[in-house]
Amino acid sequence: MTSLMRGRVRAAELVGRGWLNTGGRDLHLGDFRGKVLLLDFWTFCCVNCLHVLDELRPVEAEFADVLVTVGVHSPKFAHEADAGALRAAVERYAVHHPVLDDPDLTTWQAYAVKAWPTLVVIDPEGYVVHIAAGEGHAEALRRVVREVVAEHDAKGTLHRGDGPYVPSVPAETELRFPAKAVATDKNTVLVADTAHHRIVEIDGESVVKSYGTGERGRQDGVEATFSEPSGIAVLPSAVAERVGYHLVVADTVNHLLRGVNTDTGAVTTVAGTGSQWRDGPSDGPALTVDLTSPWDVVWWEPAGGVVVAMAGNHTLGLFDPSTGTVRRFAGTTVEGLHDGPAEEAFFAQTSGLAAAGDRLWLVDSETSALRWVEPDPTGFTVHTAVGTGLFDFGHRDGPADQALLQHPLGVTVLADGAVAVADTYNGAIRRYDPATREVSTLATGLAEPSGAALVDGELVVVASAAHRLERPVAAAHLVAGAAHQVRRPQAEVAAGAVDLVVVFAPPPGQKLDDRWGPSTRLEVTSSPPHLLAEGAGVGTDLARRLVLTADVPEGVLHIVAQAASCDDDGTEHAACHLTRQDWGVPVRITETGDRRLPLVMGGLDDQSVAPQA
Repeated sequence: MTSLMRGRVRAAELVGRGWLNTGGRDLHLGDFRGKVLLLDFWTFCCVNCLHVLDELRPVEAEFADVLVTVGVHSPKFAHEADAGALRAAVERYAVHHPVLDDPDLTTWQAYAVKAWPTLVVIDPEGYVVHIAAGEGHAEALRRVVREVVAEHDAKGTLHRGDGPYVPSVPAETELRFPAKAVATDKNTVLVADTAHHRIVEIDGESVVKSYGTGERGRQDGVEATFSEPSGIAVLPSAVAERVGYHLVVADTVNHLLRGVNTDTGAVTTVAGTGSQWRDGPSDGPALTVDLTSPWDVVWWEPAGGVVVAMAGNHTLGLFDPSTGTVRRFAGTTVEGLHDGPAEEAFFAQTSGLAAAGDRLWLVDSETSALRWVEPDPTGFTVHTAVGTGLFDFGHRDGPADQALLQHPLGVTVLADGAVAVADTYNGAIRRYDPATREVSTLATGLAEPSGAALVDGELVVVASAAHRLERPVAAAHLVAGAAHQVRRPQAEVAAGAVDLVVVFAPPPGQKLDDRWGPSTRLEVTSSPPHLLAEGAGVGTDLARRLVLTADVPEGVLHIVAQAASCDDDGTEHAACHLTRQDWGVPVRITETGDRRLPLVMGGLDDQSVAPQA
């Protein structure tokens, strides 16, 4: 185990408000003695955390008799701290392991976690043996677990058998966690019935047509299957006639775009490979380019195709059905809020799109922002109407530069040119008037609205957590709510030189392989930009000297790191695995602040990340 452990680090107790998926039983660290315990620190707003849930499923199945996963839910937004909202999310995302509700970030801080998602492996005797942040760790976890199992099987400290997971029984409803809706020219509504893995057409209150069998999968044809579909785009009739399908569906968990012929019911895969994009080309023949969690789609004439909210890597893509190609339309993959030329803009989990003439409206859920893209003589430019950054949110109306949203997922253009925002975590529909730049509240009391459609002049809202469509009575009023900030502790650092160190150790049996170029990459930016006097930019070393400006009291360091590790078996074509993590690290400049900032992407860092008992 020397490849995993540098010291005997005792795991901290698991402390929170309560437990889910345990049949009402409260669990303690000692209850897992004899098992390999995997802690998954997550929050349900975070698309990277959702990716990890899916990555863990085959690992959990492979080691079902020796491995117990516990999701430690440590919320970012105020709404995520609501116990009922967490229960709904655990069902929505098919979390099939125990979950510790950690609303005060008690266990998060005990394990010195700095990012969502973070994984911690604890051996059968209660010692931490591995820590990893970000995505792409499935193969590394397999290797770590195998080593732990082998050692403790030999020592007699491994206990095989079932874990403490007790499934809940979901209610039967016509729709289950629907995500998006669009109107048809017949004044019916097409709805992504997300947790039922299908697209349905609703006339009034009745489902009149369904696309997809309702089973999770990625099968094409008339008996098609989807995996948590979300956005739906209706193609112009001339384009639909040419390409042979009428709808483009964002098949989110499959990382695909699917075409639906509404005449025949046939479904075809039109973009994506089924693998999640982590690195590599984002432009090319659509069926050869990896996508990552496409969340919404809309036809936008100025772009000449279907714009794709690529929530998984904080970009916008563009799919051209006529040529069968896809390309990066906007964004850099850095998570944040930065306006300007489309190719330089930062986005943060774009989750809703709406086209209106020369404006493409969008909502960035992680920055609680309403933004738009418009053409200019040199290309396209990104602007922000509401929102300030990754850590500010709330429910406040008034002038747009003072208004606040909380994790919006949908946007719809109204008949008068105003914009309705599905302000998801505030349970509200908000209205932004581009002429006056004022924000008001149209309706409240909705259960996680995630989208809306204008049907025969009436706004039909997808109340996702209520599993239905609603037609709220608009009662415009102003809310003077308080501003909130993400409660994640700031890292206290000193002004001047600070050593940034991304800790990464290849898992057992693998090594960094630079035969075809550097195997690691590090990109650093900051908000505000002048927080960094030196150290911004892209390089191949996972350690870098930063120089922080003394006259900027606080800000955010945006750090993107990745590493490719390959099997160390001596073969020419060894299997390689890419690990990637994005951090938005809130920092505060103090006289006694640290001059070393370690971030763990994989391995252990004895100086700073050992759990605090």
